[in-house]
Amino acid sequence: MRRFFWLLLLMLALQVPLSAVSVPEIRKSLVRISTTSQNPNYRVPWIPGSLSSGTGAGFVIEGKRVLTNAHVVSNARFLSLERENDPKRYIAKVQSIAHDCDLAVLTVDDPSFFEGTRPLPFEKEIPQIESSVSVYGYPIGGRRLSVTTGVISRIDFQTYSHSALDSHLAIQTNAAINPGNSGGPVLQNGKVVGVAFQGYSGDVAQNTGYMIPVPVVERFLKDIEDGKYDHYMDISIQTFPLLNPAQRRSLGLPDDNVGILVSSVSSIGASAGILEEGDVLLKVDGHTIESDGFITLNGERIEMPEIVERKLKGDSVTFEIWRKKEKKQVSVTFKERWPFQLQANQYDIKPRYVLFGGLLFQPLSRDFVQAYQTSDLRCRYLFDFYVNDNIFEKHPEVIVLSAILPDPINTYLNDFRDGVVEEVNGAKIRTLDDLAAAFAKESDDYVIKLLGEGRPIVLERAAIESARERIKSRYNVTAEANLSESL
Repeated sequence: MRRFFWLLLLMLALQVPLSAVSVPEIRKSLVRISTTSQNPNYRVPWIPGSLSSGTGAGFVIEGKRVLTNAHVVSNARFLSLERENDPKRYIAKVQSIAHDCDLAVLTVDDPSFFEGTRPLPFEKEIPQIESSVSVYGYPIGGRRLSVTTGVISRIDFQTYSHSALDSHLAIQTNAAINPGNSGGPVLQNGKVVGVAFQGYSGDVAQNTGYMIPVPVVERFLKDIEDGKYDHYMDISIQTFPLLNPAQRRSLGLPDDNVGILVSSVSSIGASAGILEEGDVLLKVDGHTIESDGFITLNGERIEMPEIVERKLKGDSVTFEIWRKKEKKQVSVTFKERWPFQLQANQYDIKPRYVLFGGLLFQPLSRDFVQAYQTSDLRCRYLFDFYVNDNIFEKHPEVIVLSAILPDPINTYLNDFRDGVVEEVNGAKIRTLDDLAAAFAKESDDYVIKLLGEGRPIVLERAAIESARERIKSRYNVTAEANLSESL
């Protein structure tokens, strides 16, 4: 009893939480992850794609699970885990994955894997600027544990590079975060304050790495409690800061640095019919929105979307708004996630395509743009402004003639490459399924109209049928279409 009393006094003096984990226990709960992945080939979509291998880190959490980054296990075909001072390799599988916030949970069928481990506890509070943290992992493919230390230098919204579209709260540190650190815990006083996930290389920035903070992790773990991931919800509006006194006067607002202007509302988003262009958002869930778009939460100034970020499917957010010089309260309920992910990197899916007469048609996507390095101005516009200009209303999918497999029946069609399909035999083409259905209908000729192109493509059915096996054999085509993303 006396020994425990002195230990308690020592911990209090050092300000170490009683629930914190000691360094030896941390080492026991860390995991080295080896991944064999197969990345899809968007230029030749009928082949499985090339194999690659990589390593990352993870750590044991409640429920006999391992937490890591989504990018560590994306497109994985085989996963094995190693523990410190244990020669055995354990086979793992992905239980839940969230590409929009770069997190994943793994399970291990062998119960002996968790013997001697302790779930690492999470710190509820976001760490303070200039406070020290330690990053655990296996950088640059090393097999032995590495620990680097640094200080918290910034807490901000950042684009998560894994999806290249989604932005969430991120914490910046000058602790070294290198490939192999990904998925490892960042600890402070024996508690997890974040998950290492990305850094900068080269001359852009030095000694700069980022961790996913606990609020983002806890939201992910809460979302998957029912066994499925519903993704982040989206308020589906664009806003503009109200810093100009003249603009505030024109809206009938006092010069009190409160409120941001709603500049647009998506026609199919969660806010459609509730918020309007020209509304001024004054408060969100009772938190005052300052004129630069920030709110104060737990003593920290953070961007307004952070409140929305923490909402799950079925949750609501309440706004106090200024509309036509009157205050009102409105509530937005999140029923579904934003459906159009054209501008985000996609993982764990098969490329979709239709091959017809040697013409390869594919939906426009970030993966498509990266694979083909397309410079066509129309394709670039449709990609870059797909959401801002509501292009999704007419084109839920933008179907592009991405490549031509040369054959006598399509010799003179190269000028049409990168064209966007608008109609086939008079039928509007809004999705790849529409295109497949149009080609499945019997017709002597197929007249394909492209967006902004005066000349149509005309293909003769008899010629296509006679060339089908020839084209498949010449280019090793295993299937002329894939309409499903399922692996």
